[in-house]
Amino acid sequence: MPRHTSTEKPRTKQWSVRLDLFEEGDLTKVHAILDTGDTTLQSRASAQRNPHDAPVPEIGDEYAAGRALIDLGNQLLRAGSTDTAPSDVATSG
Repeated sequence: MPRHTSTEKPRTKQWSVRLDLFEEGDLTKVHAILDTGDTTLQSRASAQRNPHDAPVPEIGDEYAAGRALIDLGNQLLRAGSTDTAPSDVATSG
């Protein structure tokens, strides 16, 4: 089997995700920001405690943050899909 002998150095990047959580009674809101260095994506999500559940703020944090991160993931997938879609631009010549 051929061995890959590229002389290029691996490309590395660092992306940052920031989650700001706000608690208002039984409602937890999250503002999520993904900074890729090239693009910034944002998402907002929330979680409302069921009145029959015990008041455990960490659970609301987890649900709201998870929903915001899922939305950011979906935005990334849409962006990738859009970036790889064939262009319908006609060329003149």
